[in-house]
Amino acid sequence: MHDPAHPSSQAPGSDTTASPHPASPPPATTRRRLLGGSGALAAGAVGATVSRGSAAAAGPGRGPGPSGVLDTAEWPDGPGRPLRAQRADRELRAIMAEVDPDRIRAIVEKLVSFGTRHTLSSQDDPERGIGAARDWIAAEMRRYAARSGGRMSVTVPSYVQEPASRIPAPTRISNVVARLEGSSDPGRVYVVSGHYDSRATDVMDATSDAPGADDDASGVAVAMELARIMATRRPAATILFAAVAGEEQGLYGSTFLARQLTEEGADVQGMFTDDIVGSSRADDGERDRRSVRLFVQGVPTSEDEARAATRLSIGGENDSPTRQLGRFVAEVADPRLTGMEVRLVYRLDRYLRGGDHRPFLEAGYPAARFTEPAEDFAHQHQDVRVEDGVQYGDLVRFCDMDYIAGVTRVNAAALWSLAQAPGVPRDVVVDTTALTNDSTLSWSPGSGETASYEVVWRPTPEPLWQHVVAVRGTSATLDLSKDNVVLGVRAVGPDGHRSPAVFPFPAPA
Repeated sequence: MHDPAHPSSQAPGSDTTASPHPASPPPATTRRRLLGGSGALAAGAVGATVSRGSAAAAGPGRGPGPSGVLDTAEWPDGPGRPLRAQRADRELRAIMAEVDPDRIRAIVEKLVSFGTRHTLSSQDDPERGIGAARDWIAAEMRRYAARSGGRMSVTVPSYVQEPASRIPAPTRISNVVARLEGSSDPGRVYVVSGHYDSRATDVMDATSDAPGADDDASGVAVAMELARIMATRRPAATILFAAVAGEEQGLYGSTFLARQLTEEGADVQGMFTDDIVGSSRADDGERDRRSVRLFVQGVPTSEDEARAATRLSIGGENDSPTRQLGRFVAEVADPRLTGMEVRLVYRLDRYLRGGDHRPFLEAGYPAARFTEPAEDFAHQHQDVRVEDGVQYGDLVRFCDMDYIAGVTRVNAAALWSLAQAPGVPRDVVVDTTALTNDSTLSWSPGSGETASYEVVWRPTPEPLWQHVVAVRGTSATLDLSKDNVVLGVRAVGPDGHRSPAVFPFPAPA
């Protein structure tokens, strides 16, 4: 967790939250057609039944229905079938079954045992400080990599940060990165991280105990447990499992990692930071063991002024690549398997806070933050002490290892499903050269093996995709007005894995 004393920790954004599971719409009798062109309906899709939503799923912007309930779920009609959540394949089910709360506990307890992991603490003491934590994480990751048959490698990239905000003297910043090389599309990269540095009440206090169990040994445990489990697997795309430093001092480690990937020319199509994912209990004592928040930014930080203006003019502020990444997670992280509900929060981050996804967003990559549903601030950024009968400090006893295991399964569902699917389609555009009630889209193939594509759409007030139309080729014309709905295009692999959707911009004149 990074706090507001660092300028980049401010988190502007909208305040819309979205449920990951829209109400299932009942079947309807209206049928629409996909018009001719270079895109054709996939086999079995001709005359697909169009479904209508239910009044129970009423949302913002809907007019009153016959019963007085706000409802426009039956408008507009359009082609395709109701979108169904992607099913977990056999390998993903096995991965999730291997997530072990006891191993997670062992990681959290070991990290806490180093006393403090403050970025300015000792780099060479073998038992206390950030250097001891760094070396232990690297040794554990290398132990996992030894089982990978050479597919996983572990590095400790470092640099010396010159004096800057919260860095009073030249300081070595070291990340620990386990890279699981993709078997068929290694240039496409997905990242999961937690930050292993910690802090006490005074952000410059490098000597007091700073256990950092929840913030953020919990997130490091997620990344490490996934590295352990996936080391023996063969994802199509590359996955990086990272423990980064310098978060509390100013997102230094994640900025370094994002810059490295940019300089390497990596095609980073998704990044998740797990930061404060250790506790299911809020400061009022209420417990929610089945929810995890996923913060997803709207208008991209990296977008230039002209592109951002176009996005706003066509109503695309809710359809950034990061929002599509969030919708993807909500679709693939089946609560029946993960034990968790993904609560999308349409914001960059919490008020007055920031995290390691931000440097990736600034580099132009889709990136999102997982965080527990309600925080207990007595156990974050606090000296360990008892005051007026209240225990302060980020101690292991306040973490819920089964909860962290659930968050780990959500991350597993997202990363494995992304890595096994084709990359997102490129250059997705909608034809706006003439006034028409149809919608014509075209795109270029992304990386990875693609068998077909799908056009997804939803009414503009809806937070999640609702309808899907199967197509072959790289263009399609739908008997559906682009003025009334939001459209997207996603790639489908030979085994049925689907990429996140891509929102179309008007084709260049």
